Amino acid sequence: MALTGEYLGMTLRVDDIDTENIEYFQHCGEHNFSLQQCNECNLLRYPPTTGCPWCASPEATWVPVEGKGTIHSYGEVHHAIQPAMREHLPYMLLLVELDTQSGQPTEHEALRILGNLVDEQGVLASPELVKHAGIGSRVHIVYCDAGGGIAIPQWALDDPGAAAGWRYAQE
Repeated sequence: MALTGEYLGMTLRVDDIDTENIEYFQHCGEHNFSLQQCNECNLLRYPPTTGCPWCASPEATWVPVEGKGTIHSYGEVHHAIQPAMREHLPYMLLLVELDTQSGQPTEHEALRILGNLVDEQGVLASPELVKHAGIGSRVHIVYCDAGGGIAIPQWALDDPGAAAGWRYAQE
């Protein structure tokens, strides 16, 4: 059965033929951050897939993963493509390297998850909060409930008052 929800005025839908993403979002809907772990090489993977990108095994088990990590990279969005996102500008999209499996399978191919920077309530970060995030900042997962059994994993700063990690030069 397809999952349908709404986030910031946009309809979200995960079709029932997309079994890997259905399972992923069902776990998120329960606020249980789980990823596929290959039964052959034991590496975790994201995004969900039908086969391991490292050893090609089709067998995997969903395992709970601690939702903590470090900002590996970011993009500060100032021109939204989606009309519903325009009122939230600027917002920050993060690429977070999870503490779990850090540096594996290689230092250049670690487990990294995309998500928006939000506050502790799951609201997109204010422009002031955005200024406190940068490469190297510590974050943890916060869920944004979208209804219909869907919750979107997003990221909040561990210490919003701390000095920002490394940031691109600002004009």
